[in-house]
Amino acid sequence: MPRSDHDPLFVMVTFFMSQRLPPLAWLRAFEASARHLSFTNAAHELNLTQAAISKQVKLLEHFLREPLFQRKPRSLILTKVGADYLPKVRDAFDRLAAGTQEVFGNRRSEVLTIRSAAGFSVNWIAPRLPRFFEKHPQTPIRIVSSVWSEEFEKERFDLDIHYGLGKWPGFVSHRLTWEFLAPLCAPGLQTGPKSLKSPKDLSRHRLLHVMGYQEGWAVWLSHVGANSVDAGQGIQFDTSLLAFEVAATGAGVALGRTSMSEKEIASGRLIKPFSQSVPVKEAFHLIEPDDGTPHPDAHIFRDWLLEEAKMAKNPAHPEA
Repeated sequence: MPRSDHDPLFVMVTFFMSQRLPPLAWLRAFEASARHLSFTNAAHELNLTQAAISKQVKLLEHFLREPLFQRKPRSLILTKVGADYLPKVRDAFDRLAAGTQEVFGNRRSEVLTIRSAAGFSVNWIAPRLPRFFEKHPQTPIRIVSSVWSEEFEKERFDLDIHYGLGKWPGFVSHRLTWEFLAPLCAPGLQTGPKSLKSPKDLSRHRLLHVMGYQEGWAVWLSHVGANSVDAGQGIQFDTSLLAFEVAATGAGVALGRTSMSEKEIASGRLIKPFSQSVPVKEAFHLIEPDDGTPHPDAHIFRDWLLEEAKMAKNPAHPEA
């Protein structure tokens, strides 16, 4: 007898067929039933009723349009199609389990999770991490990137690194950097018809801005008296990494902060065309919630990071 469009079973199976894959619950019921050759034992394993398991397997059979079991009074027997399908389903579950373990296997409570702006992670934290691994080889950490103005999520992160003035309600703040602003450009911009000899020459070049900083080109230009240069012209980026990459091509001049630019300068990709560096009040800070129970490894990474910050404060930058 043909199915009615109002038959709930027909409607459900038709819906999932349009999705091309059967629901995970049906597959799990089939796999457990095939392993135990019993709806009852599968129900115990999956914490469901025998009737629920039987119904889910029946729905799967309707979906596949093939019987998967021969139902005997006291047992189940896999049909040939069911026996052929079972290893495919098991392989899919194995792959799903492996993928889940890879991404989520270390829960937040087990691995210290630190969030930081990508540029700071690459240019400041990464060069120093080998020293952390050397001192604390058994301490697992996870570092993830942030986007400007993202709120701290206690369920996802243990520590966060923010740029600003150091005051965030509900958090304890530890200053990590003392910043000075200085233009950065490709070495080739010091020669040629548009060579950078003095700050006023910046009017002939594209200024590269990084969003999220309160103190930028206007502060530096005003401090050095280059009032003829339009501080607003140029192009904006949401990360210093991209601004530095564009500057390295010679397509513009970036404004570097001490903590972010030392790696680029050391590599020779970017240079300071002028001697003037301008101190700013903003800085990178390590923050942690002032309430709740901290991660047991939080103090290890915090103390190491503050030690690195103390060492970085001095000799490489005379202005500091």
